[in-house]
Amino acid sequence: MRTLLPLLNRFRRDRTGNIAVIFALTLVPMISAAGGGLDYIRATAIRTKLQAAADAASVGSVAKKAPAFIAAGTMSSDGAIAAGVADATNIFNANMSGITGYTLNGLSITVSRINGVVSSNVQFSADVPVMFLGVIGKSKLTVTGSSTGTATMPLYIDFYLLLDNSPSMGVGATTTDVAKMVANTKDDCAFACHDLKDKDNYYKLAKSLGVTTRIDVLRSATQQLMDTAGNTQTYSNQFRMAIYDFGASASTTALRSLFSLSSSLTSAKSAAGNIDLMTVNGQNENKDQHTQYTKILPAMNSAISSPGTGTGTSSSPLKYLFFVSDGVADEDNSGCLKPVTSGSRCQSPINPALCTAIKIRGIKVAVLYTTYLDLPTNNWYNKWISPFNKGPYGPSPNSEIAQNMQSCASPGLYFEVSMTQGISDAMNALFKKAVADARISG
Repeated sequence: MRTLLPLLNRFRRDRTGNIAVIFALTLVPMISAAGGGLDYIRATAIRTKLQAAADAASVGSVAKKAPAFIAAGTMSSDGAIAAGVADATNIFNANMSGITGYTLNGLSITVSRINGVVSSNVQFSADVPVMFLGVIGKSKLTVTGSSTGTATMPLYIDFYLLLDNSPSMGVGATTTDVAKMVANTKDDCAFACHDLKDKDNYYKLAKSLGVTTRIDVLRSATQQLMDTAGNTQTYSNQFRMAIYDFGASASTTALRSLFSLSSSLTSAKSAAGNIDLMTVNGQNENKDQHTQYTKILPAMNSAISSPGTGTGTSSSPLKYLFFVSDGVADEDNSGCLKPVTSGSRCQSPINPALCTAIKIRGIKVAVLYTTYLDLPTNNWYNKWISPFNKGPYGPSPNSEIAQNMQSCASPGLYFEVSMTQGISDAMNALFKKAVADARISG
């Protein structure tokens, strides 16, 4: 017993083997920590690639040319888009092609259209096998992620074109054209009036002289507008067009439909080729009252159905009236804004209240004012029109015509084109402003 006790005390005091024991005891967590870091780095790299694939799938599946975006334009109501799910799946798989080191547990994809927005959501879950963490009983790391993509569908818009084809639109399109007409008419007339009873029909004269009138330019500009609309729209039925004028003849001045509302822009372009100056069957026909705004604009208001939101479906389009005129009324109107010339014949700037009645229904009015030209050689013009049309050949801050036409337009949708400017360029510019306005207002 005496021999055993000293041996136990000596073993208790001996420290020479403790370092090895302690190192052995701490080696396992050290290896786990260092190796686990490498496992986590590897898992993070795999997740980054999976996330990039998910991002590509969510964004790509709602792109403008993607099957989901195209399909959304044909849907009659909101809902899931199967074509988008298939497309997103293909995009995800293509981006992960050739990448190994993981097991995909789940891939959940939804693509739908709701209130004019096409949206996609991609969620994934994957297992990444580990090496070093195995010493603590962990065989894998699970990584997850999600991505959402959205795209706003373009707005659906119905455009109603109201085109002034009254005799005043028979004026020369340029100063050169005006001068040529004045020089070749016995009464120095700048208007190519389409008088069927006059053997010296100035309309025919203008044709023979090669004079381009404003109605000629308006016809061409309207046809070009259909091309612009076709190149602008995302869906084939996004824009619908209707074309109206002031009537075929002075004796029956009234709203006339040249083309009923349709999404066929090629048909609208063809119909626009029929835009022409109204005929006059002798002087003083209908008391020369050929621009009857108080009849035309209320009838136009009745022809336009109530506007919708423009989002999601063609069944609820926004409504825009595209009004092209020189802004001077010539009509029987006892409530004339200016002194009547004889009887109750009213020649005055357009009454903006006629447009207000349209705008309060939520219909936007885009106005292209073809500046009423100064005609100093015309005595009637000098007496009755000139007092409210100050300033030759172009916009004038003193022109009541311009001011009233601008008041007729919805904010930001007014354009004035002078004799030296192109009506076609102006119509295209105003159309693009209207589309931009729809995006902001819709």
